[in-house]
Amino acid sequence: MTTRAQRRRIHRRRVQRRRTLAGLVAALGMTGAALTTSVLLAPAGAAGSWPSPSGGKAVTETIEVSGTFDGGLKRYRAGGELGDGGQGDGRDAVFTLKDGAELTNVVLSPSGADGVHCLGSCTLRNVWWEDVGEEAATFEGTSADAVYTVTGGGARHAADTVFQFNGMGKLKLSGFQAVDFGKLVGSCANCRTQYRRSVIVHDVDLTAPGKEIAAINVNYGDIAELRDIRLHGDSGGIEPSTGIEPCVRYLGNNTGAEPARTGSGPDGINCRYAPGNVSSD
Repeated sequence: MTTRAQRRRIHRRRVQRRRTLAGLVAALGMTGAALTTSVLLAPAGAAGSWPSPSGGKAVTETIEVSGTFDGGLKRYRAGGELGDGGQGDGRDAVFTLKDGAELTNVVLSPSGADGVHCLGSCTLRNVWWEDVGEEAATFEGTSADAVYTVTGGGARHAADTVFQFNGMGKLKLSGFQAVDFGKLVGSCANCRTQYRRSVIVHDVDLTAPGKEIAAINVNYGDIAELRDIRLHGDSGGIEPSTGIEPCVRYLGNNTGAEPARTGSGPDGINCRYAPGNVSSD
């Protein structure tokens, strides 16, 4: 969860990006639509190329998914009250996935809504976030057996958290790429109901700027396992003061307070990875 001050900073950052985009439109004489496509869907450098959407669809009410939803790589954008630009916690999502649902081949464009909420076990396959809203996806299942699987896809410009882990169970993330992010995976720091959570991050490309790959609560027994992580454009390496930290340990709480940080780096208990599992170019 984010504090009000953090949400204000996130909002200012997004406003600045929109102003920069508007300035480029005026300078280059391009239409807003043309420039947005050119900027947001350009190749992601070392991390690989992004898809070109096959069309667009405005979403004014949350799409509830049970079973499998294949978006055909269309761009989905929240509109109406769903995409009113608000920055508070508890935002409605463009997609809500029921227990066992799968979302595949979807591009989510910038909007005021959350991207995806998973109410139980779910699979996100080849899902792309062009500019993350409050969070790209939030995992909310309440079963210890819940498994959230993210395969392929990517996210850009997550000023706070890409994947918010509020519920119980295990998150498995592989073949993913993120560019310009705060946390790749964040275990809820101060949810009213807390759980033990486990995270496996494997075979991902992360392009700076970025802060943390996994932020976990050690007092609730969280575990993060990292393998084959590739950092790009992170000239300062992976030290706390200069670059992306692979695994950061916190003392979470259920009072709404900001969590206390207790350390970072591999410890063989909560943060499970060897230094060679994370490389930086």
